[in-house]
Amino acid sequence: MEDREIEAIRRRIIMRMLRGEETGVTGPITLTDGNFDDALTKYRVLVVDFWAPWCGPCRMIAPTIERLAREFAGRAVFGKLNVDENPATAARYGVMSIPTVVIFRDGKPVDAVVGAVPYPALKERVERWAD
Repeated sequence: MEDREIEAIRRRIIMRMLRGEETGVTGPITLTDGNFDDALTKYRVLVVDFWAPWCGPCRMIAPTIERLAREFAGRAVFGKLNVDENPATAARYGVMSIPTVVIFRDGKPVDAVVGAVPYPALKERVERWAD
């Protein structure tokens, strides 16, 4: 790696630390109606998987969410919100079908994917918004 690349990475990490973002989250966090707004303010990039346990396609995309959470650790935080247990947040963001993955940046929804999309497609979408 070149010195400029290393310095750019170092600056990004320092900026995240100054903003108070956690960089050690390596797997999806559990989101609820009660903690959702806190997560939006805490994490610059939050990728939310709206799902339910009975949903087959939700189970299909779960390994992709886990994998991306590890790969984007320090750049984006992934969360899972069970729509059956947390209907207010799902309704607030107009989630009508599951799985739906919504990407939030600076507390605002910036992108969404509906359905069990393949890993490369979801990775590409997250890459656009991750620091």
